Amino acid sequence: MPVRADVLPEPAVPSPPPDLVTIGRYDQREGYRVHRPHGSDSWLFTWTTAGRGSLRQGVARTTAGAGDLVVLGPGVPHRYGVEPGADHWAFWWTHCRARPSWDRWLRPYALADGVYAVRAARSRERIGSAFRRMLADARWTGDGEPPDGAEPADGAVAVAHGTAARELALCSLEEIVLLGTARAEGDRPGVDARVLRAEALIAADPAAAHTVGSLAAAVALSPSRFAHLFTEQLGRSPMRALREARLLHAARLLEATGLPVERVAAVSGFSSAPHFHRAFRQRYGTSPGAYRRGTAMACPSDRTAPERGARSTAPRPDPNNRP
Repeated sequence: MPVRADVLPEPAVPSPPPDLVTIGRYDQREGYRVHRPHGSDSWLFTWTTAGRGSLRQGVARTTAGAGDLVVLGPGVPHRYGVEPGADHWAFWWTHCRARPSWDRWLRPYALADGVYAVRAARSRERIGSAFRRMLADARWTGDGEPPDGAEPADGAVAVAHGTAARELALCSLEEIVLLGTARAEGDRPGVDARVLRAEALIAADPAAAHTVGSLAAAVALSPSRFAHLFTEQLGRSPMRALREARLLHAARLLEATGLPVERVAAVSGFSSAPHFHRAFRQRYGTSPGAYRRGTAMACPSDRTAPERGARSTAPRPDPNNRP
């Protein structure tokens, strides 16, 4: 009985450990496929530069063409490869642990089962430059100046081992995510420009003393009309949006600074520390102090010294050359 090649079981491909930042650039030909029946322990970010890819995770399926940023969250079975009928797929890829603050930027692009697809992202030249810089920074030893982000050879892969290299690489990836997702903030079909303007004012300075009245005046609407329009189009009230923006701002400060929790609360617009603690726990499911400790363990900062004699956890080279 003949056996079709396309129904043969695919070998499972391991993923890098989630605490590493691994980056590469591939240009794969027809037949390239990766299968992880248990998903990945880390997040996978892909940005297509040419050709076409096909990605499936859980029940979500999507394709990727030039300029598309597709992100696969951890823990869900997935497979991806060159799209059937395409002759190749050229793409950048990164495995890492996503920063919690990226959730808000990616959320509007969620498909299902942890898949996010940003179509035809603008700023392609700058995104490409950020990926090249990320690859160069991942290789930096900390001695001398960081290397320039020169155009790498096909198949280039780097693992950020040092603390500085890892944090610089994650900063470049954060720039990529922000550049890719920022387009929706000013170009969302069906959303009134005045609502978008008010939302941008909140995001730009969440700690300011915004009120429904002040935001309405800034966009030339009456308070009642503004509150109704904002809630109708964004699915939450202006004050709820302000609260979420303040909590996100606080989360970023906890991730990136050593400010005392009480100071984080104050500069994020909360009038009292107890109110901040209650709101933060309700939103993130943990206290501000525990959140900071958790992110410090996930993404060690320059304040944390590595243990002496710690063994490298870098993955072994993949003989199949697959991210």
